[in-house]
Amino acid sequence: MKAITILQPWASLIACGVKQIETRGWATKYRGEIAIHAGVGKQFMQLAKAEPLSSALKANGFKYLSYIDIDKKKYFLPFGAMIAIAEIVDCAKMVGCTLDNVNNGHKLISVTLENGHVVSGNELEFGDYTLGRYAWILANVRRIEPIPAKGMQRIWEWNGP
Repeated sequence: MKAITILQPWASLIACGVKQIETRGWATKYRGEIAIHAGVGKQFMQLAKAEPLSSALKANGFKYLSYIDIDKKKYFLPFGAMIAIAEIVDCAKMVGCTLDNVNNGHKLISVTLENGHVVSGNELEFGDYTLGRYAWILANVRRIEPIPAKGMQRIWEWNGP
């Protein structure tokens, strides 16, 4: 089965079904089932404490427990394991956006994909929607019990159960 390694907390957001688009700097022609591997890197875990990620994780059973780790607290998310099976149903380039002027800056309101799909709301907080990047549209996500596995870069072959 094809697999992709995604760092936490984004891997768990996909497994929970709240992140429906994986953003990448490269396109894929692959369509079909793909195993979601939660990488071992913890460099972005502080984002799990920010909204809307924190609420999305808590609503899906991930508790915020006191533990000496990142800022003396840690989400108990799986690392170095397969955690979901999803289906890549489309891949589209990000070609346009709508911005709102807020406090002398800009807030991203929506992103338009080359297939006409418009991304908005919390999904924008769950990925890098820089114009020119690609949105991998996911569907039929099934969360699975974590299966330890070593990750790799790009799309790779997983010989799991």
